[in-house]
Amino acid sequence: MRNFQFHNPTKLIFGRGTLQALKTEVPKYGTRVLLMYGGGSIKRSGLYDKVIAELNAIGATVTELSGVEPNPRLSTVHKGVDLCREHNIDLVLAVGGGSVLDCAKAVAVGAKYEGDMWDFVERKAAAQGALPLGTVLTMAATGSEMNNGSVITNEVTKEKMGWGSEYAYPAFSILDPEHTYTLPKDQTVYGMVDIMSHVLEHYFHTDGNTPVQDGFCETLLRTVIATAPKLIEDLHNYELRETILYCGTMALNGMVSMGFAGDWATHNIEHAVSAVYDIPHGGGLAILFPQWMRYNLSHNPARFKQLAVNVFGIDAAGKTDEQAGLEGIEALRRFFDSIGAPRTLGDYDIDDSQIGVMADKTVRFGPFGGFRKLEREDVVEIYKMAL
Repeated sequence: MRNFQFHNPTKLIFGRGTLQALKTEVPKYGTRVLLMYGGGSIKRSGLYDKVIAELNAIGATVTELSGVEPNPRLSTVHKGVDLCREHNIDLVLAVGGGSVLDCAKAVAVGAKYEGDMWDFVERKAAAQGALPLGTVLTMAATGSEMNNGSVITNEVTKEKMGWGSEYAYPAFSILDPEHTYTLPKDQTVYGMVDIMSHVLEHYFHTDGNTPVQDGFCETLLRTVIATAPKLIEDLHNYELRETILYCGTMALNGMVSMGFAGDWATHNIEHAVSAVYDIPHGGGLAILFPQWMRYNLSHNPARFKQLAVNVFGIDAAGKTDEQAGLEGIEALRRFFDSIGAPRTLGDYDIDDSQIGVMADKTVRFGPFGGFRKLEREDVVEIYKMAL
């Protein structure tokens, strides 16, 4: 295990009826609020009216930025930064899923920077501050409600990349499972795939003596696997939504990954796909993660065997580590199939014509991956396997 420091400043407010916490949390930072949300689902569900009522009750002045994209765009970040400066915003409030939260983080940090926020993504500059950020989450997926990471798409250059800053943590996040009731089946599935992928990115590491962390990861994976089939058949079940919502937060708030560095290659590989084709992130991960696993199985088969045995209950007796590990990969693929996740890039009408372009994007900053360093040619092979 590595030496580490852990600090997470986000106040998590979890459970039924917690939206009323806006009345106590928002005034701590001011009354001029930039309200950010997506395509209008929060209006159809009635959540928008409830948020506005809470803000009106404290006399907040609300400026709105709607239409945040599923893969949030840099141009939308620029709009948000301009609104913050024009209206002297005190607090950015993101109401929606991970994409809205990611965009809001970029706006909050960009508002305190004289240059273009994209400089942070390109590693040309580091954030020096941010406006306070509050979130009301409507989708279990990214964990953005309690971490300092964000993914932004530059639609001009067709690049989608992650970035992070100590200033990008939300000050508070409100998670009411009832706010996820209206999420349709396909988006619910994509969210659960994303949650599992975050855990798997942690799980595949090269640091030693992590039995506690491994156990945390395995429990999260088993929990999602047990809950998912029930949830997609009962989308308004509070306890099932509650379980998945909590899993999503725990998968990427740093608590299960202390003392080691995960892989994160598959996310990088998927970001290039959704930058070029604008597909759902969770859908891309469902396609690519089993292929990344197949490609890297021989690198450390014992790790794959551990996953197979402890998560999928594979009987490893009389089998090599590689044989048991492969059975685990096949079990993961079958699980994704069982909940209706896509299997191949062809499911999104993606052929091999842009493989080189996408591979180039993945190695922009050089070889990548904490479990095994991947070069451009490795990525090309993984994309071919996923066709």
